[in-house]
Amino acid sequence: MINIKFGTDGWRALIAKEFTVENVTRVAYATSLWLKEQKTQASVVVGNDPRFAGKMFSETVAQIFANAGIKVYLASNDFVSTPMVSLGTVLLKADLGVIITASHNPPEYSGYKIKASYGGPATPDLIDQVENMIPDRITLDLKSIEEYKQAGLIEFVNLEDMYVKHVEEKFDMEAIRNSGMNFAYDAMYGAGQNAMRRLFPDISFLHAEYNPGFDGQAPEPIHKNLTELSDLIKLSDGEIDSGLATDGDADRIGLYNSEGEFIDSHHIILLLIHYLVKYKNIKGDVITTFSCTQKIADLCKLYELPHTITKIGFKYICDLMVNSGREFIAGGEESGGIAITGYIPERDGIWIGLTIWEFMAKTGKSLNELIYEVYDEVGSFAVERYDLHLTENKKQEIIKSCKSNTYSKFDSYAVERIEDMDGYKFHLGDDRWVMIRPSGTEPVLRVYAEAATSVDAFKILDAAKATLLA
Repeated sequence: MINIKFGTDGWRALIAKEFTVENVTRVAYATSLWLKEQKTQASVVVGNDPRFAGKMFSETVAQIFANAGIKVYLASNDFVSTPMVSLGTVLLKADLGVIITASHNPPEYSGYKIKASYGGPATPDLIDQVENMIPDRITLDLKSIEEYKQAGLIEFVNLEDMYVKHVEEKFDMEAIRNSGMNFAYDAMYGAGQNAMRRLFPDISFLHAEYNPGFDGQAPEPIHKNLTELSDLIKLSDGEIDSGLATDGDADRIGLYNSEGEFIDSHHIILLLIHYLVKYKNIKGDVITTFSCTQKIADLCKLYELPHTITKIGFKYICDLMVNSGREFIAGGEESGGIAITGYIPERDGIWIGLTIWEFMAKTGKSLNELIYEVYDEVGSFAVERYDLHLTENKKQEIIKSCKSNTYSKFDSYAVERIEDMDGYKFHLGDDRWVMIRPSGTEPVLRVYAEAATSVDAFKILDAAKATLLA
């Protein structure tokens, strides 16, 4: 039996290799044991994204919980987003949520995410407890879904209906729909497609049909995966004001302006803070991860907002949001996962995208005009990233060199100081830095750089890459 370990965002593995019914049974059984220890009468929400065999795995999970005497709210939809499960957990007053998803990972992966009763990622402590309860082997005599349904242990619920209704109640949808602005949405064949068709049937859609193989591409909303959306906007000759993309389980965001240029999460987080504070007069804490731009700290200082930096992984942000006792207005990470006040403590690509579209609609301003408002406050900047696919030996060699302070410069860029909260951030002066960190979910070494312009950031990345691979 493989040793099952949760990464920064759930357990993920290759379908039919490690991600099998047998191993999913082990994880779900451990989760049910943990839940039974917490409550005698417990309930859980279960769903799956559009990946291959997702429905089979989610039904297996539902049967295991039901077999333990735990009430299961099972998504009646063919697939749902992670935020739909999280929101459903809160609205149905369930104790846990489980979604079968590998988020933005390539199509050959699937995964298992646990959501807590507050509608956000389970805390690292809870995950550790579940991990420690995973048996090496387990054999269960499970009944059919229908039998558990007849016994009142499984109830089918339409999580998509609940989500769409919540969106309609919380956003000024009329302002967005009647703004005179045109929008586009790239579902990346992911779980956001049906909800967005219901909310905005008249906008332009890409990759918004069922395709469990995601056309062979990892459904990660970064520019290299979204060139069709970018080209669609460019070819519209200014007719499309903004493009939104979401990943496989629709909790991460990708965003484009009217020129087909990618707007990264650093800028999105700044726009959200600017909208909430300056336009909506909402104050509170801001939480961001170690790989985010320094400009967020600058804007928080300007707006007199407490700002906390965490390790990378939204679970750390969520932990603070839920357990710190403080009021927050935004929490976000560089990779596209962002949460804001007035909602659950969960990443939601659609929710954040609609917040930006509402900002545009309410002000009548373009995305670029709003970004320049932020630049007027903190100055312009760019953060870029390389993903280096290396052998495990080379990756470990580089991390060992980082630990031993081997790197004092990258080409002509001298290192002034180093931070090692999560990975290694080398400060280069003039608000420039380069950061090196192994991915928590993929066999990849991530290298980030911030500078005044994109050209300068890529120069730093190239210098760092040459040094690391020398």
